[in-house]
Amino acid sequence: DVTEIEEQEAQAKQEEQIIKEQELSNLLHEKRYLKALGLAISLDRPHTVLTVVKAILKEPEGRKHLEENIVRLRKDQKEAVLAFLVTWNTNSRNCHEAQAVMETLLKHEAPDSLLQFSGIKSAVESLLPYT
Repeated sequence: DVTEIEEQEAQAKQEEQIIKEQELSNLLHEKRYLKALGLAISLDRPHTVLTVVKAILKEPEGRKHLEENIVRLRKDQKEAVLAFLVTWNTNSRNCHEAQAVMETLLKHEAPDSLLQFSGIKSAVESLLPYT
């Protein structure tokens, strides 16, 4: 009977999720945005990433800080953010944040580098009608 083992594994995953969410909340409170972005991306939480981006943009010199944080992300994290911003861009409430992130990616990534992103073709096709 493996149900007990499966229940323990499920509980462990749930506890780990709660710990990560608490850590994310703490990072936002401490304004440690790079770590908060990385954690939200690793949790695959587009809305949380959007919340972090909005928090950064509310800061004095927010665009500059957003740029600094986006540039320091790994390639896979940038790919995830690109996928998230496609969705954000379709909503008028979030389009300004999406455009700010997209501007940073376009400004700091070489075209050849952008072409290596997974899902770049569909992302561009989805962004064009709303941009």
